[in-house]
Amino acid sequence: MIDASIFLRRALLADAIFSGVAALGFAFGASAVAMLFNLPEALLRETGLFLIAYTALVGWLASRATVAKPLILLVVIGNGAWTVGSIALLLSGAVSPNLAGALMIVAQAIATGMFAELQFLGLRKSADVVAA
Repeated sequence: MIDASIFLRRALLADAIFSGVAALGFAFGASAVAMLFNLPEALLRETGLFLIAYTALVGWLASRATVAKPLILLVVIGNGAWTVGSIALLLSGAVSPNLAGALMIVAQAIATGMFAELQFLGLRKSADVVAA
């Protein structure tokens, strides 16, 4: 367990807000987003549903003064993997987004990578909890 620094908690909260907005847009507006960005509707809807659960976890972690270090590491590693996976998806040819879609994928990959970095820095600023 760690005593979560304010920096870590704010980085988690920002991630939860960003992910929550994306979750709602993708889950409930998949059809419109798919047409706007020329991306598969099913991919967007499933991503949105995943992000609903992710937002709940990260929001909960942000609300805790003491958290399990492995959960924070899972979030950091997950955000790093999401970043790499987003760019790999774009370069793979598995999807054919229009320019706006490609820019959206790159922008969210950059944002997610930034969250991973901020959360890692916040983790380093957090103190281990000593059992009494």
